[in-house]
Amino acid sequence: MSEILKIKNDALNAINEFLPLAKLKAGDIFVIGCSSSEIVGSNIGKGSSPEAARAVFDVIYPILKEKGIYLAVQCCEHLNRAVIIEEELANKLNLDIVNAVPQLHAGGSFAVTAYNTFASPVAVEHIRANAGMDIGHTLIGMHLKEVAVPVRISVKYIGEAPLVCARTRAKYVGGERALYNQNLA
Repeated sequence: MSEILKIKNDALNAINEFLPLAKLKAGDIFVIGCSSSEIVGSNIGKGSSPEAARAVFDVIYPILKEKGIYLAVQCCEHLNRAVIIEEELANKLNLDIVNAVPQLHAGGSFAVTAYNTFASPVAVEHIRANAGMDIGHTLIGMHLKEVAVPVRISVKYIGEAPLVCARTRAKYVGGERALYNQNLA
């Protein structure tokens, strides 16, 4: 199997297994931090691969879009982990847009792919996503809502990059006498 086909299969298996566990609905936000360098077996930031980024994006984005879930793509540290989203989402959430266009070595291959694919891409500094995938230890936690819950799936890698998935849940408040709505857990 070719390297790109394996990456696509890994991404497809991961998203198909994770989405039902993430408990998302239309209008929710899914953040992805993706090191294409890690996917192809290099150290993060040292071997960007537009082909690997495109392979993952082309599998995951249409699935999210079909379900009405917004994709937010985290840039690398050179853009202070800004997030690329559709302008529609920025307007809906009244987010401040920042002026940054991701490049291969300032934003990363996955962010460049998103920016070049979204209908009207913009960058924002922060988002509060409902769930996400961290592909290659990109540290997406800063863009997840409180409270993040790790979700273990059988897919441990996309290509050579370690995969960590997380969803969020409503905070539990009220202490030991409180009754909780399990639909929000």
